[in-house]
Amino acid sequence: MTGKKEIEEIQDTIIKKEIQDTITPVSNGKATEEEFFNVLRMIAPGTHLRTALDGALKAGKGALIVVENEHLIPLLDGGFKINCRFTPQKLVELTKMDGAIVLSKDMKKISFANVLLTPDSKIKTLETGTRHKAAERTAKQTGTLVIAISERKHEISLFYKNIKHPIKNIDVIIRKASEHIQLLEKQRELFDYSLDKLTALELKNNPSLNQAVHTIQKGRLIQKIAEELRKNIVELGNEGTILKTRLKEILLGIEKETNLVIRDYTKLDVKKSKILLETLSFDEILDPENILKALAYEESSKEAVKGWRILSKTTLSEAEIAKLVKETGSLDRAIHSNMEFYSGILGENTGSFKQEIDKIKRDVD
Repeated sequence: MTGKKEIEEIQDTIIKKEIQDTITPVSNGKATEEEFFNVLRMIAPGTHLRTALDGALKAGKGALIVVENEHLIPLLDGGFKINCRFTPQKLVELTKMDGAIVLSKDMKKISFANVLLTPDSKIKTLETGTRHKAAERTAKQTGTLVIAISERKHEISLFYKNIKHPIKNIDVIIRKASEHIQLLEKQRELFDYSLDKLTALELKNNPSLNQAVHTIQKGRLIQKIAEELRKNIVELGNEGTILKTRLKEILLGIEKETNLVIRDYTKLDVKKSKILLETLSFDEILDPENILKALAYEESSKEAVKGWRILSKTTLSEAEIAKLVKETGSLDRAIHSNMEFYSGILGENTGSFKQEIDKIKRDVD
């Protein structure tokens, strides 16, 4: 005859299974960049969690660490409650056990230890090891942060929603970030040269779509490389302060100037062209045909430039520039008309605008 305790255990198993069957992954969408950066900050060098992870790795221990949230509890099986203040030393000690370690939502406490995670086995995973499969499935099902430490491969992997991210050694990250900075410095030089050349052509009423495409190409490459570098800087924590400052210097004006070139040459709404360009991969950006398509050109041709970028170098407001662009239809007419024409559009700002445009022309010559 089945005992009362056994019946209760069977009932608990059935209830847990019913709860799990009703749970669907909370991370149907992708993790946002802001979310991912916040997660990286949690494990940056200098944090208690990073100290604990490095300590466990140095001790040669494998581990599965998960941050608690409202979706996690039904996936926990066995283990025992700790409910003590989190310290790196305590976490390293607990990695001596095989089960998962559960941290509180604010990561100030160790809630459980030696727990078995039971995520839905139907959730797809590319991982092969039991620990890493559980980590990926739990992250996808609950939308929380899960960290797996492999003693065999001697590496730490972060899982958050749909993202897997290897946590690299700080020296490796610094080396990679420094390489990115050098690449960005070179690309910035090429961007400035291309922009100056485009300015000279436009002021001589010889706008070049090819030159505009080349300038947009360089601007988007710089922004794309910078996105990768930002991840490295966030991972470095306080160690990335100098790199962060240098990146800010390199990027100064890049987005603004690139967007103005897009605005001058696109046949589409400027926002639509920007969205199309932002979806291009590194390889796709290097193909000028993809830039042309994003601007709604089937092939390279000579087109009249609208003049937003050059006119933005003056003290005119955006509303005044928009009015001037609409009335003239081209940069050539916008900067080579007479005072009477300007007066009808700009009123009392006519004199200062004429002086500013003349100076821009002289500086280029």
